[in-house]
Amino acid sequence: MSAREEVLARIQTALGEDRAPVPEVVRDYRRAGDSPADAARLDLLVDRVEDYRATVLRCAPDDVGTTVRAALDRGLGEGWAAADVVVAPGLDAAWRPAGCDVDDDRPAVQLADRAAAVTAVAVAIAETGTLVLDGSPACGRRALSLLPDCLVCVVTADQVVAGVPEGIAALDPVRPLTMISGPSATSDIELQRVEGVHGPRQLFVVLAG
Repeated sequence: MSAREEVLARIQTALGEDRAPVPEVVRDYRRAGDSPADAARLDLLVDRVEDYRATVLRCAPDDVGTTVRAALDRGLGEGWAAADVVVAPGLDAAWRPAGCDVDDDRPAVQLADRAAAVTAVAVAIAETGTLVLDGSPACGRRALSLLPDCLVCVVTADQVVAGVPEGIAALDPVRPLTMISGPSATSDIELQRVEGVHGPRQLFVVLAG
């Protein structure tokens, strides 16, 4: 008998032969958020994202490229170089800062040498201020959103849902999902906040629409 079989056998013995049937799980939780109006949903997303100490820059759909550059100006300083920035391979060409490298599956450790990354998102959840990246070409691989010190995410209005159930329903569960709620932050035993330990220290959200 293998160790696994022995463990399962002991569990079976402990449970006994006469067991009560497993009760049916009640699934009466909310399936939709509370802010159905488009404008209210976008305003709620901005409020929650900024509450996490991220920066939101709103713009018209035609001004995304200019606003991405403005976000990089704020995050890196106006003297940043194109070589400092890497973008997701499927990011809309109109959103890419001129001259920036496109991620080409280089060793992940090399991404840490870049000051900033620019990606799109799969879904944005207004109630929790959460951006979800799914590893698609527009979002890039997971390392792209975790290693550079500054992350700029482009969100379009049609990607914003009200609540978590709607967000999960819009995602492919077999994809590598990365959920981002503000810049990376943690606290030590004395509750001193430290940013940038597990991911980007700065997060900029370009909200188009």
